[in-house]
Amino acid sequence: MSDSVCPIDAKEELLRECENIWKEMEKCQSKLTLLAAEPVPESDAKVSLLLTRMQALRAEYHQWQKRNPELISTNPEVLLLLGEEEKVKKELEMVLSAVQLKNEKLKEDLEREQQWHDEQVQILNAFKEIEEEMKKEVVTDSEKRVFQELKNQMLELKEYKKKLMNALGEFLEEHFPLPEKNGNAKKKRYSEEPPEQVITIHEILEILLNQLMSTPHEPYVTVDDSFWPPYLELLLRSGIVLRHPEDPNRIRLEAFHE
Repeated sequence: MSDSVCPIDAKEELLRECENIWKEMEKCQSKLTLLAAEPVPESDAKVSLLLTRMQALRAEYHQWQKRNPELISTNPEVLLLLGEEEKVKKELEMVLSAVQLKNEKLKEDLEREQQWHDEQVQILNAFKEIEEEMKKEVVTDSEKRVFQELKNQMLELKEYKKKLMNALGEFLEEHFPLPEKNGNAKKKRYSEEPPEQVITIHEILEILLNQLMSTPHEPYVTVDDSFWPPYLELLLRSGIVLRHPEDPNRIRLEAFHE
């Protein structure tokens, strides 16, 4: 059977030994109290006896003063427990010291970051003030003239574009009108009559142009029943319109401006 003692039994043993030592100290204190309370007899023999006791106690007192502290318990389990508690205490003190140093470092870093943030806010406010001042500045006459010239040129371009589109529309309406049922516009190679909702060649070109200008990365338009096949074939043969390389039902306007 093992003689090892659990921590609770070691503490109880240590407390018992402390109580025993305390009881012995109480007994010594009681003896000293009785000696001090005992009336000094008038007899010389008793006085001599008391002096002898006093000298003996004094010698014992000095002897106790010279002695080194002794271990309360010699039980290795008790000593191990006390040593572990002392070690844990020292480790906790070291951890506390390290945490306090780290907190001080974090506090210094926080103060520096706060100072940097305040400086950035001041710089940002300064830039905002400069921006507001620049917005309030009056435009010079030369800048006004340049702006007015650009505005006039833009209006002239819009007007010229409008004239071109009107001329193109008149030309297409005259030479490429809407197909009529049982009319001359119907080609022999197309036995079916044109559908009810067909659009002019002018509208086809306008749809393709708007698609090309609004989404140049995706200029293709899906062909539906409103696109009359003869007009579509004419545009394809003329090189004005191109089919999608993978989907023949999608067409795009040739990018002549590139």
